Amino acid sequence: MAQVKVTLVKSLAGHPGDQRATVVALGLGKTNSSVVKDINPQIKGMLHKVRHLVKVEEI
Repeated sequence: MAQVKVTLVKSLAGHPGDQRATVVALGLGKTNSSVVKDINPQIKGMLHKVRHLVKVEEI
């Protein structure tokens, strides 16, 4: 299964609560924190919602 490394590159300050909740659900906390996730439709949707806040790299 394909995996991606997701890094939070922008602050959550000033962004709506649903976007904050999505970032937290991805497992990201502070700026520049990273997690590795398996790709599935749910993760793809979450990444699409916060695409302006994160950097995504394929592993």
